[in-house]
Amino acid sequence: MAIASPPRSTQTDDTYVSVAAQTDIGRVRENNEDAFVVADLTGGALLGGASHARFDVGERGVLLAVSDGMGGAHAGEVASALVVETLTRALAKASPGTPRDALMNDAIQRAHLAVWDAARREEKKMGATLTAVFVHAGQAYIAEVGDSRAYLVRAGTITRLTHDQSMVQMLLDSGVIKPEDARESPLRNVILQAMGHQHDVKVALAKLELRQRDCLVLCSDGLTGHLTDDEIRDVVLASGRPERAVGQLVDLANERGGKDNITVVVAGVGGALAEADAAEPVDGTFQVLTTFEPPVSNGGT
Repeated sequence: MAIASPPRSTQTDDTYVSVAAQTDIGRVRENNEDAFVVADLTGGALLGGASHARFDVGERGVLLAVSDGMGGAHAGEVASALVVETLTRALAKASPGTPRDALMNDAIQRAHLAVWDAARREEKKMGATLTAVFVHAGQAYIAEVGDSRAYLVRAGTITRLTHDQSMVQMLLDSGVIKPEDARESPLRNVILQAMGHQHDVKVALAKLELRQRDCLVLCSDGLTGHLTDDEIRDVVLASGRPERAVGQLVDLANERGGKDNITVVVAGVGGALAEADAAEPVDGTFQVLTTFEPPVSNGGT
């Protein structure tokens, strides 16, 4: 994938993102239907095949995104590729003055329609999850459709920044099942909405005030199906570098069966940011902007 480079700007917000990403087919699936993108939207650079990159956060920001496709007969990989490509182009072309939350929502809706239109054109049923983080001006905007996840590792703790839009999560929220039963539930792969799968999607969106040495982790459920949140935290903290963390997380998921495609993005942030304070609750820097409320009549996907 290539994106058109916007006019080069020397303006930065004195922060940077040090990031690595990897996608792996796993040990069971025949195709890899996951996709990811890491993009410097100011300069037009993509992470591509490099194991690691450092991007200064310019006036257009930096995008991190993971998409897990579904549909069979290669439809899933088409859907996830369309999601990340359309999202990246929409954000790269948007006016830098557009409010960040509106910009994210509009770009995601464009990506959703791209998959929806492709499915109608090809007469196939296809869809994809999307979890995206847009870093700009000392803040991260976190968007979700589906059940891929975003985490924050800060001051030795891990916080899940997304809320799975899945049948199992809905049952957990209502108290029907217990957390220890969720991992083995036969409903664990049933998600309640997906990009391009139904006519409309409701983007869950939140905003995070970044701190020095924050680490953002995005992943598909090929990772979280095998590792707990605390295990993800332990690997990130012990590895010391994003590229090591990514490789170790993928390897560990494969060692435990690799039952699904595995995609991981690990991004450390630094620069002109306030120091993290263990006494400051993450909730004090995190704001939910919009939520996804599943309709009662929705039977899942």
